[in-house]
Amino acid sequence: MKDLQGKFVEIYETFADPIYRHCFFRVYASGRAEELMQDTFMKYWLYLKEGNVVQNPRGLLYRIADHLIIDEKRKYAAESLDTLIEETGFEPSGTDRTEGKALLNEVMRELAQLRDEERRLFIMRYMDDLDPKEIAEITGTTANTVSVQLNRVREKLRKHHDT
Repeated sequence: MKDLQGKFVEIYETFADPIYRHCFFRVYASGRAEELMQDTFMKYWLYLKEGNVVQNPRGLLYRIADHLIIDEKRKYAAESLDTLIEETGFEPSGTDRTEGKALLNEVMRELAQLRDEERRLFIMRYMDDLDPKEIAEITGTTANTVSVQLNRVREKLRKHHDT
């Protein structure tokens, strides 16, 4: 049990921030993103305690988080983007406060142009730095399908940005 706890702590320290960011950019609410991140790790811990062996902790964590977010979206209607930006208080680290808010606002406005599934793929690839094979594992599709969908999302964002 002690070895299991040590492995869990190591996984938590490695993936807590990336899972939080993933949740935040999907729900646009820092408090709720924190709760979803914690729920993700709680489910992961329970899965480990049942004696299950995890070959790809990163993939499993993103899959758990993804399912929690989908459940979340089914429960609550989305709020307006401007209200969410004002309420979150989220600031990317390593940037000056004004620059960080401007960048976050721009990113969130661009992401708001995407359908939920498009936004989900974009966030996994470019914010969570998952490769198409990992995304395919999480979403239950193929790496080729993910790559094609990502190309379409990039093209859609490019066209929207150019207008």
